[in-house]
Amino acid sequence: MKNIQLIGLILVVVGSFLPLVHVPIIGNWNYWKVDYYLAISCWVFSAIALFGIMNNSLKIVKTFGVLLILLFLFTILATKYQAFSYFSFLPFKSWTEALAATVKLKWGWIIEFSGVILMLFATKKKI
Repeated sequence: MKNIQLIGLILVVVGSFLPLVHVPIIGNWNYWKVDYYLAISCWVFSAIALFGIMNNSLKIVKTFGVLLILLFLFTILATKYQAFSYFSFLPFKSWTEALAATVKLKWGWIIEFSGVILMLFATKKKI
């Protein structure tokens, strides 16, 4: 099942270069454009998970798979929060909500989460 875990890891790394957030007028952002500290964290966690895959350490792979999921959820929540706080200078709450809703999540998140799910659930079957 090491091959399936490697495919999941490749999906995570490739997904970090795909469009994750769409900001009007500016365009699509990948992980590096959203926040380069979060992108580096994603790549470091992926590298450690690769170490676990190569050494057949299921505990390392699962630990860093869960950490990647938590990182992705944190990034999504932080992006939504930042969008709301960026437009907080507007006098009416409805204007703030309308403009913050223009910041959209893109299809790259599907690739990111599917890669981590492959890493977590592709385990060796004991016979």
